[in-house]
Amino acid sequence: MRLALPQWAGTLAVKAALFITVMCCALATLLGILVHVSVTNQTVGQARDRALARLEDATRAFEAGDTLAPGARLDPPDLPRSLRDLALAGDRGTMVADHHGRPMMWAAGPVDDERVLAVGIDYSQQARTIDGLDRAILWSSGLAIGATVLVGAFAVTRVTRRLHATARVARRISGGDLDARVDDPRTKDPSRPQDEVAAVAAALDTMASSLQGKLLAEQRFTADVAHELRTPLTGLHAAAELLPPGRPTELVQDRVAALRTLTEDLLEISRLDTGRERVELDSEPLAALAERVVRASGTETEVVVVRDVVLETDRRRLERVLGNLVANAHKHGRGPVVLTVDGPVVTVRDHGVGYPEYLVAHGPQRFRTEGGAKGHGLGLTIALGQAEVLGARLTFANAVDGGAVATLTLR
Repeated sequence: MRLALPQWAGTLAVKAALFITVMCCALATLLGILVHVSVTNQTVGQARDRALARLEDATRAFEAGDTLAPGARLDPPDLPRSLRDLALAGDRGTMVADHHGRPMMWAAGPVDDERVLAVGIDYSQQARTIDGLDRAILWSSGLAIGATVLVGAFAVTRVTRRLHATARVARRISGGDLDARVDDPRTKDPSRPQDEVAAVAAALDTMASSLQGKLLAEQRFTADVAHELRTPLTGLHAAAELLPPGRPTELVQDRVAALRTLTEDLLEISRLDTGRERVELDSEPLAALAERVVRASGTETEVVVVRDVVLETDRRRLERVLGNLVANAHKHGRGPVVLTVDGPVVTVRDHGVGYPEYLVAHGPQRFRTEGGAKGHGLGLTIALGQAEVLGARLTFANAVDGGAVATLTLR
């Protein structure tokens, strides 16, 4: 089972700060240990040499029958047991041990088979020197780590701030703001060093410009085609009305009507794509509007009012959204189709096979239909665009027990 880390642990700044801190601590610890070991070895070595030199002088004085120098004694009772055993075994040695609460450097050697000659040197000064060195290492390491972390955090924060700015622009672009640009100053001055963040920002700006150009070209093409088709379709519709009654005439008129509907849909999408649509607000009871939409659709749609509400909205656009949802439910789903009004939330549900997976995941895509469905696939696209103009949220999902559910949340 993988442990879930807190959200802050995933940021680049925190990871970089932790990495810098760990590396600084490791480096400070390594250097501190090296300095401590080196100075301690040197200090202990000097004290050992002095103790052994005094032991040598004391041994010569003892052998000559002279008086022992201060600090030299035979079989001192406070001599460490391990050092006494070493001397009785015939070897000389040294050891640092506490003597009445103070550190003492002992040097001991054999005199005969049963006695030991020992010399003690006060080791307090050397111990204080090593303790002071350790404290200095700790303080200097702490200051060095703090300064390094601050400098590193400042440098990393500058990078992450630029990355966050790039991410915000990317989100704006994905939300439809194709005019958004990072405009990193480094990308505009070739003489400045171009780091990886600047490269990403430049690539994002280039991508946004290219995408904007392609979308604008597509929008112009859609609008131009729709406008160009409008005039000949008007004449074609008038000519179809003059044909003699009969089955061929009905087929021609039906196809002309479908082509006119497609042209009007394309014109509406081109207007929505420009982002210049403005709402005309008016007070409207939502339940009455929903019932009017169902009557105008001429379909067998059940209207369920859980809670009515009066909204300030654009009646024409809202009727267009609900009408397209009802028409799509009857065209691509199966009955019964139910339109439910629950305050500012309107749901349209059928009992068919449900929406395709791509539509639930990414929303409707123009001219795309699946599962053998017929039509040009613009109804839900227009409904979504008009809902955005109204400031509403339109979502698509599939019911657990089957069927498609479109939910319109008005504000």
